[in-house]
Amino acid sequence: MGKSWSHLETKLIHAGEPEKPIEGAVSMPVFQSSTFVYTGAGSYHDLKYIRLNNTPNHVLLHRKLAALENAEAALVTASGMAAISVVFLALLSPGDHFLAQDCLYGGTHGLLTKELAGLGISFDFFDGNISESWKTLLRPETRMIYVETMTNPLLGVADLKAVADFAKAHGIISVIDNTFASPVNFRPSEWGFDLSLHSCTKYLNGHSDIVAGAVIGRAELIEKITHTLNHLGGSLDPHACFLLDRGLKTLAVRMRYQNESALKIARFLEAHPKIEMVNYPGLASHPAHERARDLFDGFSGMLSFELAGDVETAERFLEGIQIPFVAPSLGGVESLITRPATTSHAGMTPEERDALGISETLIRFSVGLEATDDLIADFEQALKG
Repeated sequence: MGKSWSHLETKLIHAGEPEKPIEGAVSMPVFQSSTFVYTGAGSYHDLKYIRLNNTPNHVLLHRKLAALENAEAALVTASGMAAISVVFLALLSPGDHFLAQDCLYGGTHGLLTKELAGLGISFDFFDGNISESWKTLLRPETRMIYVETMTNPLLGVADLKAVADFAKAHGIISVIDNTFASPVNFRPSEWGFDLSLHSCTKYLNGHSDIVAGAVIGRAELIEKITHTLNHLGGSLDPHACFLLDRGLKTLAVRMRYQNESALKIARFLEAHPKIEMVNYPGLASHPAHERARDLFDGFSGMLSFELAGDVETAERFLEGIQIPFVAPSLGGVESLITRPATTSHAGMTPEERDALGISETLIRFSVGLEATDDLIADFEQALKG
C-alpha cells in the first residue's frame, strides 16, 4: 500500500492492494461481512462497517482509483448517479447556485432540473465552448461548475482547461464526469479539476455485470462527501467492489483497443453515403478535434451518428444490426447501440432534446472488444436495409 508506480498499467494491477497477499491470495478476497470488531475508532465515520464504505474491499478501491488519476483521495458509491447526487448534496446548500454544461447525460439533467430546485439550489446551463458566457452567469452565491469530459450523447468537448482555470480564479469547485474518457484517456486532477466522477458501471468495470460509481479528487472534499454518503446509505456491496477491482485490472488494454476500434468505425461511417453526421472527437471534422488532441490520450470508444432518413429508418437499422446489442449503457466488452431519445435521454422532453441537438434519429454506439472489421461489416450490411 505504501508503494507507488509511475505507469497507469502497473497502478491498475497493484495500486491499493495489500502489501502482503492475504493468505497468499493474489486476488483480494471478498470481505462479505457487514460488521467488524470495534478497534477504538475515534468517530462515527471511522467505525468499520459496510454502510460506511470502509471495509477492506472499499479501502483498496479508494486507494487504487485515487492513484489512477493522480488525485489525493477517492470514494466508491452504489451507482454513478449516487456519485453525482452525493456531490451536489454534500457541497451545495439552499440558496447556493452552480453552473452546468448544457448537454449532459439524461439522468444528470433530470437530477438538476427536477430534484435540486426543490431543495432551494439554483443553476444555469452554459455552452462549454463559449467561456465568455460563464462570467456573465457567475453570481456571488455560485459555488460550483459542472461539466462532462465528452458529452453524452453528442461527444462534445468543452474547453476543459479553461473550465478548471475559471473555477480556480473565482474560488468555486470544479466537477467533471469523466466516465466517457476513463483515466486512460484523461486524468482531471492533472488539469486542475477538484473532483472527477465516474459511473464505474461503464469502462472502469467493463463487463456489464455491476452498477457502481466513484468520486475522485481533493481529500478535504472527498471527506465531506463521504460523511454525507454515510448518512444517505449509498454504499457499494463488497462483491461489487471485488468485481470492480477485477475489471479495473484490464482497463488499459480494453480502453486502448476501444479507442483504436472506435476511430476506424467513425471514419467508415463518416465516409458512408447513408450517414449524415458522425460525432467523434477523434475525427478531424469534429469541431473540437484540435482541443481534444491537446487534452486526451485517446478519444474513447463512444460515438454517435445521424442516419439519412426518419425514425423508421433508424429503427430498421437497429433491427438489422447483428453484433451489437440494442441496449442502454456503455463501456462493456460487448458493443451496445441505442437511440438516446428512447433510453439515456428519454427522461427529457422532446423540446429539451431538440434544443441540445439530440434528434429522434440520433444513434449512440459503444464499441466493444469484437473485431473491428466484423463490426464494420455488420454496419455495412445493416445500412443496406
